[in-house]
Amino acid sequence: MDSTLIIIFISLAIASVLNIVLKKFSISHIIGYIFTGTIISNIFHFNGSQDLDSLELIGEFGIVFLMFTIGLEISFSKLKKMKEIVLLNGTLQVVLSALVIFPIAHFIFQLNTTSSIIIALAFSLSSTAIVLTYLKKSKDIVTPYGEKSVAILVFQDLAVIPILLLISFLANDQLSIGDVVLKTLLSATLVIVFMFTLGKKLIEWLLHFSTNAKLEELFLGSVLTIVIGASLLAHEMGFTYSLGAFIAGMIIAETTFHVKVESDIASYKDILLGAFFFSIGTKIDILYFSTHLYLVFGVLIFTMLVKALIIYALMKRKSNKSDSIKSALALCQIGEFSFAIFTLAIGEHLVSEELGSFLILVTVLSMIITPFMVNNIYKLASYFVVEFFESDKITPINNTNHTIICGFAIVGRIVAKELDKRGIDFLIISDNLQHVLLARERGYMAYFGHLDKRPVLESLKVEQSASVIITVNTLLNKKIICQAVLDYYPHANLVVKINSLEEKAALNGIAINSFVHAQHEAAVLLVKKSLAPVNKPLSDNTALVE
Repeated sequence: MDSTLIIIFISLAIASVLNIVLKKFSISHIIGYIFTGTIISNIFHFNGSQDLDSLELIGEFGIVFLMFTIGLEISFSKLKKMKEIVLLNGTLQVVLSALVIFPIAHFIFQLNTTSSIIIALAFSLSSTAIVLTYLKKSKDIVTPYGEKSVAILVFQDLAVIPILLLISFLANDQLSIGDVVLKTLLSATLVIVFMFTLGKKLIEWLLHFSTNAKLEELFLGSVLTIVIGASLLAHEMGFTYSLGAFIAGMIIAETTFHVKVESDIASYKDILLGAFFFSIGTKIDILYFSTHLYLVFGVLIFTMLVKALIIYALMKRKSNKSDSIKSALALCQIGEFSFAIFTLAIGEHLVSEELGSFLILVTVLSMIITPFMVNNIYKLASYFVVEFFESDKITPINNTNHTIICGFAIVGRIVAKELDKRGIDFLIISDNLQHVLLARERGYMAYFGHLDKRPVLESLKVEQSASVIITVNTLLNKKIICQAVLDYYPHANLVVKINSLEEKAALNGIAINSFVHAQHEAAVLLVKKSLAPVNKPLSDNTALVE
């Protein structure tokens, strides 16, 4: 017990310090967890121990909760609308990737047919854990490339099931392919029928009564029961834990509880995902890596390039160049489910121990590189296509004496309309891509990014602007943006919308030129209108909000 606590203490300490340092360099915390796992594994030498197996199981439930949250956002009705990109694009991506990788493994690397099939299928999968985490955090999950990427990831996670069954079939000479398919179809039918009939009623009943009890811990306990129960049911029927969680999420998505459920389990999902990435780090054999450095990187780069080209070609059929490139960059890595495939293949003696170690190392390095790629996906995409939606990487404008509108919600839209009416030169900056797209549709100059970032301030030439109008809602964002603007250019003409006198007091320490109190201005206008003659025509102000 004492040794376990010491390991936990040292792991948490290393992970915390490492992530604090990495954060200063804008490096993903995922890298910190992976490196922590590698350091701890080499200090305590617990590769292959029972403790490591337990850790991997805990980590796997990070993926389970991640898939559950995806299910919450992809209801059954939404999945039906996405069926073409899920089934068609997903199938083509997995099949084409496998068909290209198989002959390379078999004929160039001289591997046997069975090993080549396993490698081709495993390498065709991408990382749900990393890519979906980024898409949700950045809100890119609602963008065209985000939706298409999620659709392919959903199909890949479903494809893990027949891949694992295929390995079982290859390892057992006594089973026929017909028996395997029949058993799989029967199990799948039972799981789906149960989950969408009796399971759905049980879930709704449990959430309803736990909500009425008005105890937060009871509601959370009910959610955990649903997720773990659905996962265990799917696993007992021969499927992955995450499939059961995904279906449970889809069921809850059709209810009124889905928003509260997602917010309540967010922190648990993040902790478990941290454990998953930690377990990934324990698989890195530093000595083996140092002796096979060039071969590992060569295979990794080639695999990612092949997948990127295939995904780009698939996406380009019905998407623009920008979305196709971003989808290719987001999904070209090798995913975490490849570990399950390689582990099973090694256990069934279909792949040698040495080859298995090499493949796992390639997969781990792929997952280390991925956070750097997805966090800079707009920047990377900008090398191949010029667009207005490169997050925080904006081509410097040529405007001077212009007005910068930060935010394009209702107030931002009214401001833009008024400035446009008066022929005043302005541009819009927003961290909401949907707002940027809407502004572009209306013919405005709009950019996707964050005004608190120095490269954005430089590109928008804040020092040459006439004014900067801040229309964002949250006090924290107002503070961060205003301080960043003034740090960059102390003489900036800042005009800030506030919602209360408390907000004004909180912002008083910042050299803001003008405040506009939304409620106060509305009250003044109401009084003015009420005192106007009855027969006076209404002002066009009534039609400002669109």
